[in-house]
Amino acid sequence: MRCLAALVWMAMLGACGVAPERDRQPAGGVDVSSVPDAVPRVEPRSRYGNPRSYVVHGKQYFTLASARGFTQRGVASWYGPKFHGRRTSSGETYDMYMMTAAHKTLPLPTYVSVQNLSTGAEIVVRVNDRGPFHGDRIIDLSYAAAHKLGIARRGTGLVEVRALDPGKAARPAKRSRRSKPVKLFVQAGAFQAAENAAKLQARLKATSRWPVRVLRAKSNGRIMYRVRLGPVPGVEEADRVSTALGSLGIQSPRIVVE
Repeated sequence: MRCLAALVWMAMLGACGVAPERDRQPAGGVDVSSVPDAVPRVEPRSRYGNPRSYVVHGKQYFTLASARGFTQRGVASWYGPKFHGRRTSSGETYDMYMMTAAHKTLPLPTYVSVQNLSTGAEIVVRVNDRGPFHGDRIIDLSYAAAHKLGIARRGTGLVEVRALDPGKAARPAKRSRRSKPVKLFVQAGAFQAAENAAKLQARLKATSRWPVRVLRAKSNGRIMYRVRLGPVPGVEEADRVSTALGSLGIQSPRIVVE
């Protein structure tokens, strides 16, 4: 029964698991600009979408016990026609014209606000799927959500995701629409030992066209030394840097928005 349950889970695992961020544009028919934001409400957790952990492409992910206080900055992508009508990880049917999204670790469902850091535009979506597992992306939006946020044409955008508590208010307060100055970095590694960070920094300085710095920060009560390249001018360049780091044997570089 456990094996069967695992197979069912993997079959239902996010449609966006392998979706490219530049999915083809839908061929009209729906005015997505008029689709209203999701309205947060108290809901039971999905029976199928919240295992303690799951594995995709050899990497293990752990579902959060709670979304309370969750915030995250990074790159958003979107998925559309290729997965329209298919089952999501929560067991619901994916509708690219609804205000929904996929996330790797948030409980399903969770309501979140997503703000475009470049323009200040903000939307509210209901997370009901798992993903994205393509590149270093933190959230996969439906086509309608991506269109309203202004990232559908480009394919990606720098965003801040904030979990909402549906028990506090029927409608969350909107943040300022003013754009925020942001910088994009690629983190090559994080170490407890400063000398290990310094070694990687020296190695990368010899080949990188971008500045390489070491940041000292506290994480879970421990001092960590993070090696970052940048700032880089955009997501495409950050992807190229990540690919180059992978060719050097550096595992799991990630894009960081500051």
